[in-house]
Amino acid sequence: MKEHFFQCPYCWEQISMLIDTSQHHQTYIEDCEICCNPIQLSITVLDQEITSFQAENIEQ
Repeated sequence: MKEHFFQCPYCWEQISMLIDTSQHHQTYIEDCEICCNPIQLSITVLDQEITSFQAENIEQ
């Protein structure tokens, strides 16, 4: 597990999430801990390091 900091695409606040670096590619939805809006995360990991991280809003 690795902590990763990023900006929420809704409220623009800096937040952090724990990323499971044992998985090579992950796509899932997680709620912002500040504004509670759903964020779609797409993460790529290589050799236990995050090589790509995207946090996008979900149009509702």
